[in-house]
Amino acid sequence: MNLIDTLIIQADQALRTLVPGSVAAATPNPADRAPKTALNEVEQRHAAGLMRINHTGEVCAQALYQGQALTAKLTHVRDSMEKAAQEECDHLAWCEARLNELDSRPSVLNPLFYGLSYGIGALAGLAGDKWSLGFVAETEQQVCKHLQDHLQQLPATDEKSRLILAQMLADEDRHAINARAAGAATLPGPVQQGMAVLARVMKTATYKV
Repeated sequence: MNLIDTLIIQADQALRTLVPGSVAAATPNPADRAPKTALNEVEQRHAAGLMRINHTGEVCAQALYQGQALTAKLTHVRDSMEKAAQEECDHLAWCEARLNELDSRPSVLNPLFYGLSYGIGALAGLAGDKWSLGFVAETEQQVCKHLQDHLQQLPATDEKSRLILAQMLADEDRHAINARAAGAATLPGPVQQGMAVLARVMKTATYKV
């Protein structure tokens, strides 16, 4: 493919990521294994806030991987990014489905965070594949931490959300392991801290909006 073809595909992926109802999961939703349980108004609102954060996190992951795939130099690294992005599509669809069940919606800030994450991914790819993989490993490690936190915060009876987040945690941990095995560089401390600050901003902003 030439650059124009690649950019068209990237634009199509962005629209599929950002337009509600555009992404279909290739893997069955883990929440389908759990019976529907009643949540009170406070529990439902809190669960929706957490799932909205996780949905936006998956939007950011899609953008990060797409940006990296655009500029990654080694074919096997680019292919690995695209495969991981497909798995993140499953997460995106599962989170959106759960938000619908909770009578809620994705964050209106998703386009902003998609653009920021895409730019970071593209810059990481330009820096070199070991740094690009380093961003993947660090991102997934930070995602695993907040997923673990959300699993603790979910209402005790919200088994559907819990099953989704547990499967996401297993997948994200595997992505981090694969990135390290492929030669990921350890990011400098200030970069890790900057990523953590950006993640906190995203979580705070998207919990309600």
